[in-house]
Amino acid sequence: MTRAVPVHPLVSPWGRFGLYSFYIDAPQPAIVDTGIASSPAEGMAPALAAIGRRIEDVRWILLTHGHIDHVGGAYALWEMTGRRAQVVIHEADAPFLRSRSAHVAEYRAGRGRYLRDPEGEAKVAAAADAVISGEMEPTLLVRGGETLSLGGDVTVSVHPVPGHTPGSVAYVLDGQRAAFTGDAVQVHGAANGFPGYTDPRAYRDGLEYLRDTVRPRHLYLGHPYRRADGTPYGVELDEAEARQALSQSLDIESRVARAACDCLRAGPQDTDSPYAPFEPVAEELGYTGDPTLEPSPFFTTLAGYRTHFDRTP
Repeated sequence: MTRAVPVHPLVSPWGRFGLYSFYIDAPQPAIVDTGIASSPAEGMAPALAAIGRRIEDVRWILLTHGHIDHVGGAYALWEMTGRRAQVVIHEADAPFLRSRSAHVAEYRAGRGRYLRDPEGEAKVAAAADAVISGEMEPTLLVRGGETLSLGGDVTVSVHPVPGHTPGSVAYVLDGQRAAFTGDAVQVHGAANGFPGYTDPRAYRDGLEYLRDTVRPRHLYLGHPYRRADGTPYGVELDEAEARQALSQSLDIESRVARAACDCLRAGPQDTDSPYAPFEPVAEELGYTGDPTLEPSPFFTTLAGYRTHFDRTP
């Protein structure tokens, strides 16, 4: 790559936190992550028009993972490109793009076991209906290790960083070490104040891989994730901020892991606490957030530790 390829953030509001998508201004333009159903028409199109670009010209839709706030606008965006864009997702998260019901199944298997909400599945189903613009088959499935050509000498490499979801990937602009990680780098979480991931070991491995192998000069996060002092990072992190975010993400994972293992060794506790059966984890970490607010990262993450703990001899 002979010149730096411009990257333009495309920010969409949703709920208690913003959704970050990114326009890669390559010969074959790409958008990384798509927000929700309304994001392409109401957020992306006018933002691109303001910089003299057209959403119709997008040729790549690169999805970092399958959650509704990242794939919800994929079908709508694909339609706006005249169905000419390649829609890319890791094969492990492709079910989230193909079917709204996959999001309900994920809820049922994970955080739904602890939320004590009889309407929980119905709420997730309603959210999927509202914010996913359409079910679709991806045009390109990846596993990691692929290199995608965005025209000219611009290439993007695909790096698996599972943990937040089984199919989370980072897309890296080759030659300028600009990494788009979606939700694979959680730091201290977003609005909920707690990092969310389904597989703790894979999450940690992904963070170490990003820190030691990718070593991003520019790091683009999926949401305004927060530092230890509670202040949010911006849309684009420079090299020093990227190192800090990765280091803090690893630090908080270690703290959560210790608290979770202590709690799980002590055995289940049946209490009236909103954090039950993981009340000791919240106490040890000093966590006072509302664990019931979607996307419920507290229960998502602790369910992951419990699964890992139960499988360990």
